[in-house]
Amino acid sequence: MSDPTSAVSRRASGLAQATVFRRVNDDVLATLKRPGIGWAALMAVVLTVLGIAIVAWMYQIKTGLGVAGYVPPVMWGVYITDFVFWVGIAHSGTLISAILFLFRAQFRTAVYRVSETMTVFAVMTAGLFPLIHLGRVWYFYYLIPYPNERLLWPNFRSPLLWDFFAISTYFTISSLFLYMGLIPDIAAARDRAEPRSFRYRLYSLLSLGWQGTDGQWRHYNRAYLFMAGLATPLVLSVHSVVSWDFAMAIVPGWHSTIFAPYFVAGAIFSGVAMVITLVVPMRKAFHLEDYIDEYHLNNLAKLLLLTSLIVFYAYLVEFFIAWYSGSEFERAIFMDRLTGRYAWACWIMYTCNCFIPMSLWSKRIRTSWFWMFIVSIFVNIGMWFERFSIIIQSLAHEFMPYQWDYYRVSWVEWSITAGSFAWFFMWFLLFIKFLPSMAISELKELLPPKLKRQQEELERAS
Repeated sequence: MSDPTSAVSRRASGLAQATVFRRVNDDVLATLKRPGIGWAALMAVVLTVLGIAIVAWMYQIKTGLGVAGYVPPVMWGVYITDFVFWVGIAHSGTLISAILFLFRAQFRTAVYRVSETMTVFAVMTAGLFPLIHLGRVWYFYYLIPYPNERLLWPNFRSPLLWDFFAISTYFTISSLFLYMGLIPDIAAARDRAEPRSFRYRLYSLLSLGWQGTDGQWRHYNRAYLFMAGLATPLVLSVHSVVSWDFAMAIVPGWHSTIFAPYFVAGAIFSGVAMVITLVVPMRKAFHLEDYIDEYHLNNLAKLLLLTSLIVFYAYLVEFFIAWYSGSEFERAIFMDRLTGRYAWACWIMYTCNCFIPMSLWSKRIRTSWFWMFIVSIFVNIGMWFERFSIIIQSLAHEFMPYQWDYYRVSWVEWSITAGSFAWFFMWFLLFIKFLPSMAISELKELLPPKLKRQQEELERAS
């Protein structure tokens, strides 16, 4: 005979678990409700900045690339700086999510959806800049290596062709990785949507008939593990290809074997900072304090501190290589970074990437949402200026002194740069209003402490 007491206990435990799970669904899916005034105001600002950028781009197309401020020998300007910056943001998102999943890091659960979303939208942003840099954007198909009868074939030694392979490959994998993780949560949103509404039809289409059966979960977990294992080495290799855009050249300050690991570490560094930049306002706006707490912030801060130390070490290694190489050109370029006309950009880079993150040794700052948000903003600024210093300063101070010139960023370039951030945030704002911004299924597997206590209290009350 079965023990009645144990049966009642199991029933109470099941009811308590169902109540807590229902709350998880309610809290996460509440982000999909009708947009409020704050969301609309942010979207209005973003669209205004994006509109200014589009006007500046149309002006550049009509007038020519001369309005971009290019001064020989600086023919790779802010557009390529923006490209490398956004590629770094993109490559870090899936890398963070996939590696933390493979290592079973529990703090990943609440933040990895933001990380993967950031990846897809950053790739979409980065892909714009090789086209803008071309000037005649309608000839973009010259970058695509397909059989043709043109007299001018794609140059397989061109970094623009490598960037095409990098962006197309990474966008495909990161989009699939994001979409696969979304399927169970889209099904949960489908079950809450009003029948025959637009959202219900959209979620029914995207959920691919998900019903949460044992067989579906078994295949889903295997496929997700496979995608995580595939994405990790792919991200490392793809961002190494981006670093070869520079390392394959003979320009002083570029021709270095350290660029591949240097760029990968910098990508993770900037990506963690951008995750914090996105998570902190989202947590406050949607009242997700029970799901994203100091535990998650502390671990993200430690990851940011670790990658900051790696990047700091890479900066020191660069100076050592320049000194040890015996090349006067290499020594001159790195001395010029410290004392030359672009020293202001270099010192912004060192301050934001090396010195300010050292404050994260303090637990008080690591667990403060306000200070972590401030630190993440400084890191984003510093990583942009890192790419600016690498690209602009090296080109402006090449081999021949009579070629040296000073590159000034034009209003067109600043407008398009600001527009790239507006483009990125526009897609992110749309995402958090149409698709679940947190993984409902994984939150139920690893309940936050407050929800665990609630479940225990319900069990005792029953």
